[in-house]
Amino acid sequence: MAETNKGIEEEVARAFVNHYYHLFDNDRSSLCTLYNPTSLLTFEGQKVYGVEDISNKLKQLPFDQCRHLISTVDSQPSSMAGGCGGILVFVSGSLQLHGEDHPLRFSQTFHLIPLLKGSFFVQNEMFRLNYG
Repeated sequence: MAETNKGIEEEVARAFVNHYYHLFDNDRSSLCTLYNPTSLLTFEGQKVYGVEDISNKLKQLPFDQCRHLISTVDSQPSSMAGGCGGILVFVSGSLQLHGEDHPLRFSQTFHLIPLLKGSFFVQNEMFRLNYG
């Protein structure tokens, strides 16, 4: 892969991660703009399909306030049939819940697919807390 493309892929991944967790921590209801009707979220083993159900799942989490502390962001180019120029993003970090002393470790993966207007949407997402 050309170094130029690598830089763009990493830049897009980091920008997306910063945007996603900023919205999650400050305006969770706005996360719905990042999904489309074919999006799939697997959250702690539960599969949730489409914008409305994913948005509802995220809004109904048993906490209102939190802060994500990102440790690592790894990215790879991906291509589905036709070579769409997607990006696979793997994130690890900590989730600090309001009023809790100890942060929770988590891992999250996003498969970003480009839209015609130069932005991306989340096609696939997986989230797991890391215990132990």
